[in-house]
Amino acid sequence: MLNAAVIEDSRLARHGLIRLLAAYDEINVIGDADNVASALALIESKQPEVLFLDIHMPGESGFDLLEKLNYSPKVIFTTAYNEHALRSFDYNVVDYLLKPISKTRLSDAVAKLTAQSNQDTEHVTPKEVEPEIKLTMTSKVFIKDGEYCHLVPLADIDYFESCKNYTRVFFGKKNAYIKKPLVNILNRLPESDFLQANRQQIVNLNSVTQTDLGIGDTCEIELNHITPISISRRNLQVLKTRLGF
Repeated sequence: MLNAAVIEDSRLARHGLIRLLAAYDEINVIGDADNVASALALIESKQPEVLFLDIHMPGESGFDLLEKLNYSPKVIFTTAYNEHALRSFDYNVVDYLLKPISKTRLSDAVAKLTAQSNQDTEHVTPKEVEPEIKLTMTSKVFIKDGEYCHLVPLADIDYFESCKNYTRVFFGKKNAYIKKPLVNILNRLPESDFLQANRQQIVNLNSVTQTDLGIGDTCEIELNHITPISISRRNLQVLKTRLGF
């Protein structure tokens, strides 16, 4: 069974979708919200595996909500507009449902969701699961770059950048790719030295040479006086705490 949250600003549409989802034993609706702020609080406390997410809401949009999350739940978008279909696939999207949502289309979406979830786990056995070893700033990591393999001190890596199922690693004047998603990299990094700046990038705080902390709700930092990185509003306060007295 997959835990799900329904995020929809229309009370009638929200409750209607929850009623439709009650017919599926594989879906457990653990909560609902009508705006981004309340949705964020719900998601942070309950960590649902699936979001049934409206795109157009008062104030911030469904896309804004996804940018604030520190993990990537599966997403089924629910919207009255089809112009955002292409952008939606930048996220961990399972389906894109146009309102009014029919029982047939919802059934198709749940079937896709179940198939993806089964595929994620069907080949995993206890022998195949290796414990994640937490790295330290004195660790060195192998980074394969074509026929070459770099042995790079973790402290020399300036930042990591998401590229779909790969992660691009920037160190010195070089960069290379790791065949792992960004979230897997984050789980192994020392929290005191690395920060997820936004949905796409993790930065080495020891490489930060300049910031505009405290100017408005947004922030940009520079790494080694060269690379500009934007800090999401969600992580701005964390950055201030880490770099301040």
